[in-house]
Amino acid sequence: MNNAAPAPARSRGRPRGNPPTRESIVSAARALFLKRGYRRTTLRAVAGAAGVDPALIAYHFGSKKGLFADVMQFQCANALAADDVLGGDPATLPDRLIDAVTDLWEDADFLQLTAQGDEAAEVIREYLERELLARLVEFLGGQDATARATAVVTILGGLIYTRYLNPLPTPAALTPSETRRILTPALRAALAPRPRTAATSRAGRRGSPTSGGGAVRP
Repeated sequence: MNNAAPAPARSRGRPRGNPPTRESIVSAARALFLKRGYRRTTLRAVAGAAGVDPALIAYHFGSKKGLFADVMQFQCANALAADDVLGGDPATLPDRLIDAVTDLWEDADFLQLTAQGDEAAEVIREYLERELLARLVEFLGGQDATARATAVVTILGGLIYTRYLNPLPTPAALTPSETRRILTPALRAALAPRPRTAATSRAGRRGSPTSGGGAVRP
């Protein structure tokens, strides 16, 4: 009779990801994307630099495009960290948002990554829409949160496009402090709660009398 303990059953599905391994892959990939560019960087080369099997990269990131997106979004997330940017004094939030964007885009390595074709532009669009916009909506709260967050992201997206991606001479010539001074009033207006108009009040309270024709207090 065999009294040996049975071998533990293998769990179904893929093994859980190892965060240090994932971080080492992202770090190795970033260095290679900067050195060789997106087109000339292969997953096999990244795997060799990170000391992992190429299949592990496919498991964590799906493809080279997915890996590149993680590299860029990791740096975006560090620059626009919710705790640092959204967690401070609300009165100075516009300044922090502009500083976060300009600090990120003035970084030579990040700017080099953004110049690597359609892949970079797609990553930036996805980050602004899925990450920054979503976080701002959650942070602002209320019925008008989406409208306010959309206005903010539109201003920041315009800054990114006209100063870095397809620079116009005048915006590109500004210093970061001048950029902050010029755009802060627009961001402050975008972040302000939207007043409810008399028409909005009538729609919300159908059949009830209204007084006045201008904006009403929320």
